[in-house]
Amino acid sequence: MNATDTLSPPAAADTDQALLATPFVQQLIKQLRAQDTHGAWEGKSDLQLLKPYLLSAEERRALPIMGDPDPETLWRLEIFYSAIAVAIERATGQMVSPMMKMSHEGFGRMVLIAGRLVVVNKQLRDVHRFGFPSLAKLAEAGNKFLDEAIAMIRDYPAVAQYGA
Repeated sequence: MNATDTLSPPAAADTDQALLATPFVQQLIKQLRAQDTHGAWEGKSDLQLLKPYLLSAEERRALPIMGDPDPETLWRLEIFYSAIAVAIERATGQMVSPMMKMSHEGFGRMVLIAGRLVVVNKQLRDVHRFGFPSLAKLAEAGNKFLDEAIAMIRDYPAVAQYGA
């Protein structure tokens, strides 16, 4: 065993802790914990809660190319975008409403709206395969939506205001 072998696991743990501390991931964890009305997940770590969002390449390949999304997958998708919406609200003070239109085949659209401004507009396809290859990719995707929406609200504050 060399010195780099002993540093790998703590470095990965440090990276995971840094990702878990990002505003989007923190909000996603809060949204998931809020859904646990009976305390079944109290003993689960944050990483364990996020596991359903993480699909390895092998897990993704095991899913059929065409398929109908199950209710749990749709629920995870809604929680993902709700976490983005609440994180945007916290950062900007503007109320954000998510709206999703989905076909039974897993194709549709998700929009997040602040006032009259569409701050996120995501075309969805193959929703039954919704997931990310790693915690880093999950955090990157959520934080990208968050950063772009915040910038848009700051660029167009009059449109983002309710009642404007």
